[in-house]
Amino acid sequence: MTVYEIYLKLFLLLDIHQGEALERIGNLIDKSLGKNEEYLNFHQENQYKLYTFNSLFNSSGEKIFKEGGIYLIKVRTIDEELADYFLKNLANEYTEHIKVLTTEKRSIKQRPIEKLYNITPTVIKTDQGYWKGQISLDDYEKRLTENLIKKYNQFYNTKIDEGFELFRSMEFNNRKPIASSYKNINILGDKLDLYIANNARAQELAFFALGVGIGEMGSRGFGFMNFRPM
Repeated sequence: MTVYEIYLKLFLLLDIHQGEALERIGNLIDKSLGKNEEYLNFHQENQYKLYTFNSLFNSSGEKIFKEGGIYLIKVRTIDEELADYFLKNLANEYTEHIKVLTTEKRSIKQRPIEKLYNITPTVIKTDQGYWKGQISLDDYEKRLTENLIKKYNQFYNTKIDEGFELFRSMEFNNRKPIASSYKNINILGDKLDLYIANNARAQELAFFALGVGIGEMGSRGFGFMNFRPM
């Protein structure tokens, strides 16, 4: 298994607030998918999209990304055909807020993983919204696991045995929910340390998660993870 990364160098045409950055980047990617009928249908289909991306970052900690600034982000996927599409079609793409200057394709080779940790918040939604106070921690962990397995099954057109340990333990790194705007509402998420079990299936799924995200709304940039190797 290989995780593909498309590095994008972005030029901001307008200021972007930290809380709206994922939505602005998502709009850019959506526009690129609309260039091709096959990928437009892919974008509109009710299925897992199996890509994710990180957000803009200021080393200064400022919450406004300034007009005229240049930033680097990554789009990840486990689908090489989709990665090549992004490499070609995101080059010079633009919206009202963002213009892409360059694209570059790289890859991550599979290796043993000790833990996954969030770069962008992980989202698990309930009928009442944010999960805390609505479902138990055990159910939250179960939802994370089931979501990742469903993505894996869709990509490989299989149905794996779910009787294995995925996470040895889980730690939250935020005291209160982290808000990001999406379609004029706030999406609430969390940043986690997920310690991965030392069995073959758990290690395979943890690596897979680098390309598709942990939790829901991965194709909106949520649940983008990095890892610490063993």
